[in-house]
Amino acid sequence: MSGIDSPSPLWEVFVRARRGLAHTHVGSLHAPDAELALRNARDLYTRRQEGVSIWVVPAAAITASSPDEKDAFFDPAADKVYRHPTFYEVPDGVAHL
Repeated sequence: MSGIDSPSPLWEVFVRARRGLAHTHVGSLHAPDAELALRNARDLYTRRQEGVSIWVVPAAAITASSPDEKDAFFDPAADKVYRHPTFYEVPDGVAHL
């Protein structure tokens, strides 16, 4: 079987628009390897020189939570009241905290 017959892996593309900003997911593309994925991402997502940095990540390497399970997944954080500043009492003598 030649490389043309088999589908290329899916890559997720993240671009940082300017220095100091976070990388933002801009889309996906298929490519046989990371180097070609990076070059294709540059040509496809930064044609007008919008970016200063590009990340390409194999989609198979990403593990994500399911939006359908958001209540069960994020619920344990709500049970930890000690993480909220309302849990603590500030002593009278403290001016700045």
